[in-house]
Amino acid sequence: MKKLEICLLCLCLCLFSLCGCKRYERIEATSPAPVVVSRSSDESDSEKTAEETDEADTTQQETTIVELTTQEETEPPLPERIPVKVKGVYLTAYVAGTTSMLDEILSHIDETEINAVVIDVKNDEGRVTFAMDSPIVNEVGSVQKLMDINSVMAKLKERNIYAIARVVAFRDPYLPEQRPEWGLHLADGSLYRDNKGLAWVNPYKREVWDYLVEVALEAHRAGFDEVQFDYIRFSTEKGINNVVYDEADTLGLSKTEIITEFVEYVYERCLQEGVFMAADVFGAIIGGGIDSDNVGQSYGNMAASLDYICPMIYPSHYADGNFGIEHPDTQPYDTILAALQGSKADLSGYTRNGEHQAVVRPWLQDFTASYLANYISYGPEQIRAQIQAVYDAGYDEWMLWSAACRYHWDGLRSPEEGEAEMRELEARRAAQEQSAAAAETLPAETEEAVSVEGESETPDSEASVG
Repeated sequence: MKKLEICLLCLCLCLFSLCGCKRYERIEATSPAPVVVSRSSDESDSEKTAEETDEADTTQQETTIVELTTQEETEPPLPERIPVKVKGVYLTAYVAGTTSMLDEILSHIDETEINAVVIDVKNDEGRVTFAMDSPIVNEVGSVQKLMDINSVMAKLKERNIYAIARVVAFRDPYLPEQRPEWGLHLADGSLYRDNKGLAWVNPYKREVWDYLVEVALEAHRAGFDEVQFDYIRFSTEKGINNVVYDEADTLGLSKTEIITEFVEYVYERCLQEGVFMAADVFGAIIGGGIDSDNVGQSYGNMAASLDYICPMIYPSHYADGNFGIEHPDTQPYDTILAALQGSKADLSGYTRNGEHQAVVRPWLQDFTASYLANYISYGPEQIRAQIQAVYDAGYDEWMLWSAACRYHWDGLRSPEEGEAEMRELEARRAAQEQSAAAAETLPAETEEAVSVEGESETPDSEASVG
């Protein structure tokens, strides 16, 4: 009998050794991390059962879900942004900062349909045009005070004028002199300079991105409703192919990829601060091709991360023969219409249901390109022709460019006339959309109305009832 009891005891010990201990089971890589629990002294040698482990894991997962949900629910909402359909003019900081000049401009704005101004905040010389409370801006010493921003903003807000800050991005003759490591360099280590002797910063340098973001957000804090970046591109002038880039900066990205990534980065920061973001682009990049590759601007990709994309489609900038037009500068309406029809075609290839795409707001020409072999003088008639082309192409917004800030105000409507024109335009477009929708459904209705015997087609509404 004792032998039988001993045998049974040995059998039980063997079964316990095979089934009872979980400590040495292999944990798969995808399993959750072990949960450590505190235990009393009399339980120190006992192991958690499988049910206890599963229950603890489930509790941990549920707690994590609750924490994540709470974080999402407590994230502050994005600041409200109210868009404005812009009809604008460009002003240098010098003009905006000179009381007599600004007052004269504002008196014309009061009498016309213009409702927005684009003012240099970081200009073509790389200088910031008003004092900013920014450590990096002040450390670099880029401020060259050209205007009293509080006074300027007070006058604009008094008239409910939409304020756009122009920030010149990568062509910057000042910053590389202060931060040589941020500039474009040749193989011998010297700074790259364009045909005008101006240095450029390196678009691959993320430190430059943060500097530009800082300027943009400071502009918004000063009262600007929108930040419009210019020169978001690479130089295309002589010697640019001799520039050398560090692989640690490029990370294998092409020019187009890095410019697109920059736009995405800045847009996210602007969105969080409640400021609209726009970008000026070459008109020649519409449709892609070698021009797009050289400057690094993809029209469709950039439009996905902007509030406004602003093609510079000045007729004088197109070579003879573009769009089948012998001398584009001499035919402003036809040139603008063709360029914006190209814009629609290009962006339609990037459109996806529910995805964001920038509003197109083109720059128009209010200057005479007398340096061309074939040109015409631009005045009120040419200004109006370009604006009409914008509307006929299906767009609503535009801006006039004059480097000297001299505009042909006679080519513009009064505020009341401008509003009436926009209402008429909206009504006409609505009627066209209804007509197009009716035309799309007509074939189906007609097909249903055809009799089996092959009688003439009769709309259902007109069919006789026997």
